[in-house]
Amino acid sequence: MSSLLDIRNVSKRFTMGGLFGRKVVDAVVDANFSLSAEKPEIFTIIGESGSGKTTLARMILGLEDPTEGEILFRGQKVDRHGRAKRLDFMANVQPVFQNPFEAFNPLKKIERYLESTARRFLHTTDKAVIDKAMDEALQKVGLSLKEVRGRFPHEMSGGQLQRCAIARALIPNPPLLIADEPVSMVDASLRMSIVNLLKSLRDDLGVSVIYITHDLATAYYISNRLIIMQRGRIVEMGDARTVLDNPEHPYSRLLKASVLSTDDAGAGKLATDPAMVSLATDMVGKPGRLVDRADGRSVRVYEGA
Repeated sequence: MSSLLDIRNVSKRFTMGGLFGRKVVDAVVDANFSLSAEKPEIFTIIGESGSGKTTLARMILGLEDPTEGEILFRGQKVDRHGRAKRLDFMANVQPVFQNPFEAFNPLKKIERYLESTARRFLHTTDKAVIDKAMDEALQKVGLSLKEVRGRFPHEMSGGQLQRCAIARALIPNPPLLIADEPVSMVDASLRMSIVNLLKSLRDDLGVSVIYITHDLATAYYISNRLIIMQRGRIVEMGDARTVLDNPEHPYSRLLKASVLSTDDAGAGKLATDPAMVSLATDMVGKPGRLVDRADGRSVRVYEGA
C-alpha cells in the first residue's frame, strides 16, 4: 500500500530567551505515523494547549523545519525551499485555519481569495475557467459563487466563512487537508455542519484530513484514527473508537473524564478526580516508550509504572 504522508521520528526544539537565560523547549518529540494514499481517512491529533499538535501541523505544512527526523509526502521530503517545488506541494496539501475571521482580510471581497488561489494553482488567467473552479469548490461546501460574489467577510456568518475557507483550500483538488481547530471559533449550532462537511470530503471526494482538536466529542464522531499528545509526546494512538471508548494512558483517561456531561447537570460535579490529575501530571517529561497492544492501539508506558 503506497503512502501519502510519512512522519518519521520527527522532533521540534525551540530555544527561547537570551544569552544568560536560554531555555530549550521540546515542542514535539519523536512523532511517528503515516497516512495511506489509497484509503482516505480523518486522522485526528488531540491534545490540550501546549501539547505540540499545532507545531506538528506547521511542520507537515512546511511552515517549520523539524529539528530531527523527516516528513515525506508521496515519498518526497517536505522542503520549504525552492519555489516550484513548494508550489507543487502546496497544491497537494492545503490548510484550513482556526479562525475564519482572521483568515480573510475584512477589506477584501471573499472572491479575491478564491480567485488568487485558482490563478496560482490552476496556472490560468482565463476568467471563465477561474469562475468555474471557484463555483465548483463552493458547491462542494454547500455554497455557490453567486452567493459569495461581491460579499465581504463581515457579511457572512462564521460557519459560512469557514466553508469559504475550506472551498478555497479545495480549489487545487488536494488529496490532504490540514484542519487546525476548524470548529472552535464558530457557534456550537454550526459546528456539526463543518464536521459533517469534513466527513463528506473524505467519503465523497476521497480527501484525507488531519483534524487537530481538543474536542473529544467531534473527534469520536468523525475520526478513523487518532493520536493523543501530551507535552510534545504521543501517549496513545490507534483506532479512534478503540482509544476513546476505553483510553489506557493516564492523560488520555484524564481528557475523557474532563468532558462535561449532561448526566449530572445541575449537581455541581465539575471537579476531576485529583488522583487522576496527579497521575497524568506525573508522566510529563518522562520519555517512556510506545508499546503495541493486542487491540491495535499503541500506548506510552514507563519504567516502574
